[in-house]
Amino acid sequence: MRHGFIGRRLNRPTDERRAMLRNMMGSLLRYEKITTTEARAKELRRHVERLITTARRGDLHSRRLALSTLPDPPAVAKLFDMVAPRFRDRPGGYTRITRVGRRKGDGAMLALIELLEGPAEAASA
Repeated sequence: MRHGFIGRRLNRPTDERRAMLRNMMGSLLRYEKITTTEARAKELRRHVERLITTARRGDLHSRRLALSTLPDPPAVAKLFDMVAPRFRDRPGGYTRITRVGRRKGDGAMLALIELLEGPAEAASA
């Protein structure tokens, strides 16, 4: 039984799973939208939203925490310079997951995960 365990294993050992999620976090911050499987997108959302919340503080300690989580300096720079200020007044929910259909090869459900635009998009919703 998996009572009390948080997160998905995604059919990978721990070190591979962490590396995959770090790479996906960097890609999402760099390109602001990526297409992946639905399970990966849901797991990625947890990690990216925590990282953005940390970056909203904007101090040196939060930058060092972000670099320890995501060892990709250009992505961390974009996170602190462009992404975090965009969500300064938003209490959470920085990403959107949209199903886009099934993958041709194995039929896995694909999803588009993207960062929201910011306050203007929240006001129009």
